[in-house]
Formats: sequence, structure tokens, C-alpha cells
Amino acid sequence: MRPVQTLIAALATLLSLAGAAAAVDGRGEAGFLPLKKAAAAPEGAASLCRTYDWACAGATNAAPVGADMVKLAAQVNRAANAAIRPITDQKQYAVAERWSLPSQRGGDCEDYALFKKQALIAAGISADRLLVAVALDRKRQVHAVLILRSDMGDFVLDNMTNRVLGWNQTGYTFLRMQDPRQPSRWVSTFVQAGGGLNS
Repeated sequence: MRPVQTLIAALATLLSLAGAAAAVDGRGEAGFLPLKKAAAAPEGAASLCRTYDWACAGATNAAPVGADMVKLAAQVNRAANAAIRPITDQKQYAVAERWSLPSQRGGDCEDYALFKKQALIAAGISADRLLVAVALDRKRQVHAVLILRSDMGDFVLDNMTNRVLGWNQTGYTFLRMQDPRQPSRWVSTFVQAGGGLNS
């Protein structure tokens, strides 16, 4: 079994045990990240669509993404954060940026995001509702997260916390994300969120 398949199998096991323990902090509407002009793909993501076609897929189904899917996303977030060890691309691949699924050694922030995206697509959420975004975290460091574009607004799946928050509750400055209209492209957001994170 390949390392990623092993991780997905482990995630499925963890999900079955997670039950209602997942934390979702989506009081009221999360709101949607504002989409601005077209933007270049982040460094390291240039070959993302060629490597993983599912990572850039458009709509795969028209099913609604309501509160039950947000809870499922919170379970995936918590389980992936527990299963994947953090390791930088520099330590793992001897390059500054490489966007890929986690290896047996682990992964960095965008690797967590891609893993969660793949797991949620497999769980039936339309690919265009799962968008990788790049932000500045509260320490002003570049950080990648997965955005779940639910019917209630945009929620953030983050390897830095097990809580799933509305984007505007994270305290992050969102720079750009995959375009929900065509996820093979990127759009700028340039918006500061309020709030803060506590695991």
C-alpha cells in the first residue's frame, strides 16, 4: 500500500472513532472570502494540476454543503492533524517549496491542505467547494490552508488548529486562493480576518 493510501486508511479509521468530538466554531454565517483579480499560482504550486488532477477539478457534484458537511470537514481536519507529522519541504526534499501529498515522513501546511482536500472529495464533497488558500498567519508567516466553501460561507481547515473556523475568525490575512469558478486558476483576496485561533 502506498504511503498516501495508508494515511487515507488511517484517516478513515480515525474518522470512525472521532464521532462528535470535532470542533466547529461557525457561529452564524462565516461569510465568503472576497474574490478580486486573477493571481499567479503560489511558488511550488505551478505543477499542482499536472501532478494531481483532482486538486484542480471543477464541480464534481451539485450536492449542498451544509452543517453536516462542515462537521465532517472538522472530523477530517482533526484526524489529519493527528495522523500527519509536520516536516518542512527543505528537510524532506531539500527545496524551499514543493506542493505534494504528505509522505511517510509527514508534510508541511500545503501538504496537509491537499490531503484534506483529497479526503473530502472522496467523502463526496464537490471539488470546487474545496479550495487551497495562501494567507499570512498571526505571526505574519506565509501559510496554506484548505477552504471549505459551504452554503453558509467559507470555513478554514488548518494544520495549526483542530478547530474549524469561519475565515473571518482566524486572524489571518488571506492573500490568494484557488478560483472557485475554475480551481486550476488562482485569484487574489487581500483581506484581513478578525478573531484568533485556540486549539
